[in-house]
Amino acid sequence: MQSLPLGTSLSVSPTPTSSLSPLFLSNKQPSFPPPPSRVSHDSSSLSKLGACRATQVVDLFPTVSPEIVVREARLEDCWEVAETHCSSFFPEYSFPLDFVLRVDRLVAMLSGFSVPPGCRRTCLVAVIGGSLDDTLIFGSEDFRIGGFDGKFSLNRGYVTGILTVDTVADFLPRKGPLRQRRTGIAYISNVAVRERDRRKGIAKRLIAKAEAQARSWGCRAIALHCDSNNPGAIKLYKGQGFRSIKVPQGAKWPRPKTSPDVEFNFMMKLLNTPTTA
Repeated sequence: MQSLPLGTSLSVSPTPTSSLSPLFLSNKQPSFPPPPSRVSHDSSSLSKLGACRATQVVDLFPTVSPEIVVREARLEDCWEVAETHCSSFFPEYSFPLDFVLRVDRLVAMLSGFSVPPGCRRTCLVAVIGGSLDDTLIFGSEDFRIGGFDGKFSLNRGYVTGILTVDTVADFLPRKGPLRQRRTGIAYISNVAVRERDRRKGIAKRLIAKAEAQARSWGCRAIALHCDSNNPGAIKLYKGQGFRSIKVPQGAKWPRPKTSPDVEFNFMMKLLNTPTTA
């Protein structure tokens, strides 16, 4: 049998019309169509063919990311605040100890947010899918329990990050021989983000909100303690403008009440408080 090179068209020699089927009753000599040319996958070819690449589909149907709102915590957030705190700082706990710990944190938040006269303290939350629309909020911020106001929202979302900021100065070095509380310096603590929502800039937004809150209180600086064995957290705070403060030799500065084996970096940032006219 004679073979033909690939791509060569084959013509059929004429045959008597009596032997042809009705489909070939034509003056033209039938021929096989040439093999299809290689299809180019560039955007112009795809558009001519009516096709669409995945990136074009994404452009037509963009992914809608839930909005992240950072605000003061409300009474309706209490359980999720306790849950975020415990799952971040005590992830090794399992039921029933984790449940007991959450209840303990909840009670501590509701009853332990008392502050000395002249001091301020508030809990900030990052909420996914929430809204700041006042038309969806009921209750009054004048009614407060601990550090939480009495507002309730019909579109509250869920808490994914927390932070506490205060001017109590419990963990700041005292001044003078009478060991008086320092004023004008806000303190950040309990920064936590749920594991599934990390690396989304939520902690940065919480810190920025805490700085704005400190400025509104008239603070000139803001400080915090960071675990020395947590390079990711140290990098985060340095990226936000915090600098490590060296503790003087032999000084007994206050520190968070955790395991005695944990070493902390004391970090501080000066706030550029706008001057009032």
